[in-house]
Amino acid sequence: MVRDLGIGAVPHWFRSSFRDWAAERTDAPREVCELALARVNRDRVEAAYRRSDLFERRRELTEQRAAFLGTDRETGLPG
Repeated sequence: MVRDLGIGAVPHWFRSSFRDWAAERTDAPREVCELALARVNRDRVEAAYRRSDLFERRRELTEQRAAFLGTDRETGLPG
């Protein structure tokens, strides 16, 4: 789809840019960011004790990202 739309990026770039943005521009904990990227927790012990999908925190992070992407880079204003 990315290629068909003529976007000069690979899908991994979208994931990487999200992760960099989240680390640099938000206070979201690492686990919220990783779950937002739908990363599978490969640590079996940690995964066994995780009982929440952190849905509300992921929703808030997604809304922050949407607001950021809707910002004019030159002026910093919504646009």
